[in-house]
Amino acid sequence: IELETVPADGIACVAWSPAHEDHLLVGSWDSSLRLYDTQANQQRAKFDHKAAVLGACFSPTADNVFSGGLDTWLRMWDIQRGEFRVLGTHSRPIASVLYSLSTIFTGSWDSTVAIHDPRASDAKVATFPQPERVYHMDAVGNSLVVAMGGRHINVYDIRNMEKPVQERESSLRFMTRALACMPSGDGFALASIEGRVAVEYFDMSSAVQAKKYAFKCHRQTIDGMDHVWPVNALAFHPVHHTLASCGSDGIVAIWDHTTKKRLRQFPSYHSAVNAVAFNRTGTKLAVGVSYGWDKGQE
Repeated sequence: IELETVPADGIACVAWSPAHEDHLLVGSWDSSLRLYDTQANQQRAKFDHKAAVLGACFSPTADNVFSGGLDTWLRMWDIQRGEFRVLGTHSRPIASVLYSLSTIFTGSWDSTVAIHDPRASDAKVATFPQPERVYHMDAVGNSLVVAMGGRHINVYDIRNMEKPVQERESSLRFMTRALACMPSGDGFALASIEGRVAVEYFDMSSAVQAKKYAFKCHRQTIDGMDHVWPVNALAFHPVHHTLASCGSDGIVAIWDHTTKKRLRQFPSYHSAVNAVAFNRTGTKLAVGVSYGWDKGQE
């Protein structure tokens, strides 16, 4: 299915509803957040922002959506009314927005992670400094993983955010471009601009850490020359726990990270793939295709 009424600029993020398996959020560099009914192929709502939308998510009941981006505001949108409330701000753009355990987390280029309670009159509850700019966040169970510049990785227990339970360094040599937590809660996957994915585990025992590894992907040999593409997004299947990766080569691949094998590679899309996400039942995969400026202005 190719959705109609698409954004006018590049796609920055996609997020499925936890309550409706056909409802999809798409955030774009055209300063819009759009809600689609993918089964009917209809745009149900459009929420305008002052600048690009880099992160978005639903509330558990899907009555509200939360968004953040270059304009530094965290907004809560009432889907039915189309009205929004500003829950908090950062001093620099918001790169990541997620909802976990009744709390909204935002990660920003101002090198902080903030938590927000939409039920409170002053929704911004606390701010936690980070060693570098926050690029990506994901959560599973009580674990929150924060990926930053300088290859920094912090792991928090959401129930006590005062100090990270782990301060790690990415096993990849270049900038982190994507992050996804395993549905099993065992660990997470990272991807970088150099066409590599790393599989990491929370358990720091030597036996478990021996299982971690990295592999090359999203690479092509063209006319005898090796071309390496950034891996732009990762997503785990909620049922089978396989891993989807997408890159600026226009490819989406499915991996079994336990057997270290590629299971499937989709035919190449016409442009870079900047975002992927499985819906809650794993029956649909959203693929955000748009030019990602890897070759400069076209």
